[in-house]
Amino acid sequence: MNASSPAPDLTAFAIQEIGALLFVLVFLFLYRQSRVVYFGLWSIAWVLRFLAALFGYGLLQTSKAVWLAPYATFEFAFAIVLISAARAGFASDVKDWRTVLRLIAILPIFVALVYVIGQKAGIEAYHASHAIVLGFVYLYNFVTLRKHQGIGSRFFRFSLLVLAILFVEHAAILAYLYRHGTEPEWAQYLHYESYSDFVLHCVLAFSAMAMWSEIQIDRLRELGGELDFLRRERAQTIDLDYLTGLLNQAALARRVEGAGGIAGVVAVCDMDNFKEINDRYGHLVGDEILRNVGHLLQNSIRHADEAFRWGGDEFVILFHDQKEDVAVRRMAEIELRLRDFRVRGFGVLPITFSWGTAEIGDRSLRDALDEADRRMYTLKRKRAGGSPSERPPAR
Repeated sequence: MNASSPAPDLTAFAIQEIGALLFVLVFLFLYRQSRVVYFGLWSIAWVLRFLAALFGYGLLQTSKAVWLAPYATFEFAFAIVLISAARAGFASDVKDWRTVLRLIAILPIFVALVYVIGQKAGIEAYHASHAIVLGFVYLYNFVTLRKHQGIGSRFFRFSLLVLAILFVEHAAILAYLYRHGTEPEWAQYLHYESYSDFVLHCVLAFSAMAMWSEIQIDRLRELGGELDFLRRERAQTIDLDYLTGLLNQAALARRVEGAGGIAGVVAVCDMDNFKEINDRYGHLVGDEILRNVGHLLQNSIRHADEAFRWGGDEFVILFHDQKEDVAVRRMAEIELRLRDFRVRGFGVLPITFSWGTAEIGDRSLRDALDEADRRMYTLKRKRAGGSPSERPPAR
């Protein structure tokens, strides 16, 4: 470029246009991947900037004000879209279009004003005022994105702030050169301005990609946390009996089949008159009794112990690291509390149940459970006046 000529630099123009297309593609990619309006509006803005640069090239080449109106139109449209992006933020749609409509409404007035400025004060005055407008737009975007964190977001906001400062600096330098220099000096400065703008906008575009990546990573972490919670919840509920809230038969089977030894006492208990209650009061009352018995068992043991519904009205309790005499006292207390059992609408309805305990010791849980089951049925038959020599078939 000849420093004594105000003719536009073709290299600077090519960089501007190639950069604008690059930024269109980057922000369009981000929008297609995230469906975030902010990125979509930035992509539209760079399409407008690409068109504005075409008219800007003609303006610098001919220095005729006729190119100023379309150039100013697209440049101001670029500013409107970026303001809209700032107001939309990272939502999925633009909630408030009123600001955009107001800005579009004053577009003809702005273009007419710019045309008059170009005719009276020259193209240099327009470039200075345009730089101030862009500085405000970038600063506005910087302020509205303050709530977003992360390295990518910080680089993106930093790029916006630097661009805002740079455009204000452009305005001051252009005004100075216009007042104290010759025309080729400010024209030459515009060419160098194109290179610095391109570099900063590249940083901005790639910072936007980093910011989007961080948003995706944060979302994946949130989804991972939700999946972990659902897995834990599923692992808990899959082992629970829906009626009593105790561990179910499948959970007990896994304890029995487990390779590790269990130290403590196992207790088996069975309600004595549950069939009669079902026949007399109905299954809904029977379910309420089972539900309340389950709550009673759960509240009568330690957190380290485990209570299972083995099936029907039969329950199993594992007293971990406990002696048999202590477990016997616990079972007697539970039986005593059931004598004052109340059913809604029926008052006191004493519940009795038979139980048996067995210390696990060095044997398997299956053997201890079988012994406790035999003791429970022995007690049940004694109370019923039957023979204790036989027990019902094993499950």
